[in-house]
Amino acid sequence: MTSSTQSDREWLEARVEQHLEVIYADTEACAQVAGLALQLLQAMRLEGEVVSPAPARNVWTERDALLITYGDSLLAPDEKPLHTLKRFLDAHANGVISGVHILPFYPWTSDDGFAVLDYSSVNEALGDWDDIGAIASAYDLMADLVINHCSSRSPWFENFLRDESPGRDYFFTADPAEDLSAVVRPRTSPLLRAVETARGPRYVWCTFSHDQVDLDFRNPEVLLQFVRIVRLYLDQGVRIFRLDAIAFLWKIPGTTCLNLEQTHEVVRLLRTLIEHARPDAILITETNIPNLENLSYFGNANEAHCVYNFSLPPLLINTLLTGDCTYLRQWLMAMPPARSGTTFFNFVASHDGIGLRPAEGLLSDEELAALLKTLQGFGGQVSWRALEGGEQHPYEVNIALFDALQGTVRGVDTMGFARFVCAHAIMFALEGIPGVYIHSLLGTRNDYQRMENTGHNRAINRHQWQWAQLESELGNAASPHRQVMLALEALLRLRGEQPAFHPNAAQFTLQLGTAFFGFSRQSREPEQQIFCVSNITDEPHPLNLLDLNLVEEADWEDLISGQPCPDLDQLLQLEPYQTVWISRRGAVTPRSPG
Repeated sequence: MTSSTQSDREWLEARVEQHLEVIYADTEACAQVAGLALQLLQAMRLEGEVVSPAPARNVWTERDALLITYGDSLLAPDEKPLHTLKRFLDAHANGVISGVHILPFYPWTSDDGFAVLDYSSVNEALGDWDDIGAIASAYDLMADLVINHCSSRSPWFENFLRDESPGRDYFFTADPAEDLSAVVRPRTSPLLRAVETARGPRYVWCTFSHDQVDLDFRNPEVLLQFVRIVRLYLDQGVRIFRLDAIAFLWKIPGTTCLNLEQTHEVVRLLRTLIEHARPDAILITETNIPNLENLSYFGNANEAHCVYNFSLPPLLINTLLTGDCTYLRQWLMAMPPARSGTTFFNFVASHDGIGLRPAEGLLSDEELAALLKTLQGFGGQVSWRALEGGEQHPYEVNIALFDALQGTVRGVDTMGFARFVCAHAIMFALEGIPGVYIHSLLGTRNDYQRMENTGHNRAINRHQWQWAQLESELGNAASPHRQVMLALEALLRLRGEQPAFHPNAAQFTLQLGTAFFGFSRQSREPEQQIFCVSNITDEPHPLNLLDLNLVEEADWEDLISGQPCPDLDQLLQLEPYQTVWISRRGAVTPRSPG
């Protein structure tokens, strides 16, 4: 860190103005850039002396792993769900996960929290800011900045209808006569919604649903409001900001309205402001789009600190269902290493479904069709998006991960547990920070009743556990839920002891045929190399250790089983879906927690 100086403050002000000049270059707000920069700095309480963050600094280690959960995934009588969540974290995840992503915990009207009524308060049904603060004081807290849209019943939108402030110019409107055919849609509902306002009929832009009305960032007041929200979240202990649906932020009719340069510049601006307010804060962009577009949100290591590795879930699941790692290996070989100060956010399952757009261009149409058919056979539901001309295309498959991996393309078998653990052993070892959905940690199955009750496909993977029932399951040695949690937590603990699993440690793809998916990870200080190999088939296969090019003079062991490896000229038999993490014995002394 550099010391606080006036030159740092002047540099920051100039930098913010540069961001704003790019964002508002073609708008009337361009003339207000200098004044707006000062307002933004004041909103973030950066108007005095500032400390510039160190460039390209990795603010994470191999010990970092996040739990993804709704605030009310766990319910107990006469207890606020956020308090119940804290109780679960302390009892079952302390020392295993470093942080928790609590999905939108604000008052909302639809989409399980992503149609926000009020960004400045906690949903009373979940708890209050004290409950949020209690979690943030013990774990790194990731919160959603639902920045693209808000609820159609929010005070802002009600003021828009009445032509009152704040809100009268907060929402994006368009003329239905305009050619909007190029706009990329994640849903099948009509893009524009007709509403009657004090100024007459208007057509508001709704990227996701008619209850989620898109905000108009051409109005600088909207940007200022969100910077104030960011400051509030920082004050409440939020360290990690998930920029929800950020790719759709800026709209220009006649274009795709996706990944526009102004959108990228807003991300750069938010990073500049947030990391000056809290140098160890992290921005994660949630962009469920094809792989190359997703990677663009790293910028030149000046946009997102992390991007969701959206291509990983469909490719990894396809690999385990087909018993062929060709597509997954090709993708990994082509993935550029993250620059210092950035990394990937890896996951296999989330509150949403298995996104199919990130697999476009990576899986063939035939592979995608087979994947879709297999998952539908396991109870999965398909959500669709609209294409130009009214055609529909599969957007995601909604299914619990444990059910998604209950068999192969040939049908259900008895190896679902091993296949499920294998998926996580691969994900935990990859370059990046792992995120584990709570229903993966608990091995939760498809919730058909909740899906039927809500009428939404995504609810199939949004079960709500009753605390007493969950504790009974986790206390029963024969329970599959306990077995899943113990297996995943053991892998996470082991991962946290290996410097080679630092999110930025070097990664090299191994060429081991189609039945073995493998890669190596290598740290610098202290020096350690781990060869991560998984049998991704339902048959045992012998691994030729000579193919790993191990140093003959060293003693090697599998970290997962704790067993020594045979002589390098011998074969190592891997059972169906078995993973080995092969490292030199005694190469690294486990570090104490902290």
